[in-house]
Amino acid sequence: MSLPPLVEPAAELTVDEIRRYSRHLIIPDVGVEGQKRLKNARVLCVGAGGLGSPALMYLAAAGVGT
Repeated sequence: MSLPPLVEPAAELTVDEIRRYSRHLIIPDVGVEGQKRLKNARVLCVGAGGLGSPALMYLAAAGVGT
């Protein structure tokens, strides 16, 4: 049984975004469609202490919500 995606894909990626996320785009499980979904995703982090701060940094670097 396949679950529906939680986030719809965003608009097309810009040339700068393609350059920035090129390593993600070549991963078969992510690809362009997955990166567009990450771009459209949102995250709520309560507390940015020792665990939340690096998690937010990695999520931002992956393109979540940008």
